[in-house]
Amino acid sequence: MNTCVSYRLLRPLLFRLPAETSHHLTFSALRLLYRIPGAGALTRIVFAHRPTSLPVSVMGLNFPNPVGLAAGLDKNAEYIQPLSDLGFGFLELGTVTPRPQPGNPKPRLFRLSQQAALINRMGFNNVGLSQLLVNLAREARPCPIGINIGKNRDTPVERAVEDYCAALRDAYPHADYIAVNISSPNTTGLRDLQNEENLEALLRTLKAEQAALAEKHGRYVPIALKIAPDLDDTQITAIARLVLEHKFDAVIATNTTITRPHLANDPLAHQSGGLSGRPLKSLSTEIIRKLYSHLQGNVPIIGVGGIENADDAWNKLVAGADLVQIYTALIYEGPCVVQAIVRNLAERVRVSGCATLAEAVAQARRQNSG
Repeated sequence: MNTCVSYRLLRPLLFRLPAETSHHLTFSALRLLYRIPGAGALTRIVFAHRPTSLPVSVMGLNFPNPVGLAAGLDKNAEYIQPLSDLGFGFLELGTVTPRPQPGNPKPRLFRLSQQAALINRMGFNNVGLSQLLVNLAREARPCPIGINIGKNRDTPVERAVEDYCAALRDAYPHADYIAVNISSPNTTGLRDLQNEENLEALLRTLKAEQAALAEKHGRYVPIALKIAPDLDDTQITAIARLVLEHKFDAVIATNTTITRPHLANDPLAHQSGGLSGRPLKSLSTEIIRKLYSHLQGNVPIIGVGGIENADDAWNKLVAGADLVQIYTALIYEGPCVVQAIVRNLAERVRVSGCATLAEAVAQARRQNSG
């Protein structure tokens, strides 16, 4: 039976369980599966065939394709090989904090199935950076790996920079890039770091730390800033100016939203937390478009939020993204979604007559602006 059809048959059973329980059950089963000799090779045969190569170069890194896993699914570096075997071009681990923390009380993850959405208030539950790095050291590195870092819940906002610098120092030798998460709605006060004065101090300090680490380790590891979708034009302008001024390596747009677009009648819409999935799609794309109007390609953008298929990914790319990430679509569409997006993006490149994805996207942007 086709694997994608199998997942669609299995999904109603998984969705009868609480969302977080289903998540842990699925990935525990996956971990057990990978203890069987040959399971990884079989997974690659089923999922990771790439009929057309779709390499991209962003942040000085080479990616086999532009479709990555967003932070939040593999918080502790426990499923790198199985996830990469689905065909992802890169994986972003975390969010991880300097010290372990349990996160918010359960329940803290909710499915809004009619909207193909999730609401989460996980609260950076993770095993801590030291254990994540132990886990990571056990794994092969089949694709570029990003480590998404955050501050601990009990660290005051005015001392947040200490947590970010500590995490950056520890993660730096082990990551292909570092993502600085200042936009989760589930850690009190975290989004205050997006305010211009706080952000200026944070970026300045992190870039100085990055320069020292690059000299110490003899390699340059890019840093990306992950921002919220709930920003006004003044905030977007300020963020763009600061990432340009401090020569940040990328912006990840966007995190989850605290708004509830198109969810007025959903019984779960009142749950607090960040909304991801289909309702976030247009909001995140608009943030990317506005951000790109300021950055003009001088700072790469990683687009995330509501991507369910290749059309959604293409729209993010044309709006200004250089790479894209998915998370919620993996829950609703299943493991075949990665391969499907890559394959259909490659077909768009072929039809365009361009040699690379970057050329095809640039052509589409010119056509749109004209």
